[in-house]
Amino acid sequence: MIQRRRVTYGWHLRERMTEHGITTARALLPLLAERGVHLSVAQVHRTITTPPVRLSLRLLAALCDIFDVKPDDLIATSAEAVVRPVARQEKLVPVPGEGMRRPIRARVHRP
Repeated sequence: MIQRRRVTYGWHLRERMTEHGITTARALLPLLAERGVHLSVAQVHRTITTPPVRLSLRLLAALCDIFDVKPDDLIATSAEAVVRPVARQEKLVPVPGEGMRRPIRARVHRP
C-alpha cells in the first residue's frame, strides 16, 4: 500500500464580504485601492467567485485588513491520507528458447 496525502482548500471570501455587507466586486475595488492593490473589476470578480490557484501576499494582507480577519478565516485547508494499493507485479517466467532472444532491428529500403 502506498500512502499519500491529499491537500484541499476552501476559499471563504464571499462569506466574509456578505458578513460586512459588501455584495459586488465593484464595491470591493476602492477598499483594495486604499491599501495599494489595484485590480480590474474582472480580476476581483474572479478572486471572489473561484478559489485562486495563486494569490499574492499583498492581496491576502489587504483582504485580511479590510475584513479584520486572519488568513485562516479566508482560506480553510484540510489534508487527508489517501491509501492506494500497489499493483501486483507478476513474475515473468522465461519461455524455453525465448528467454534470451532480442528483436531484430527493421530495415527500411526506399525504392
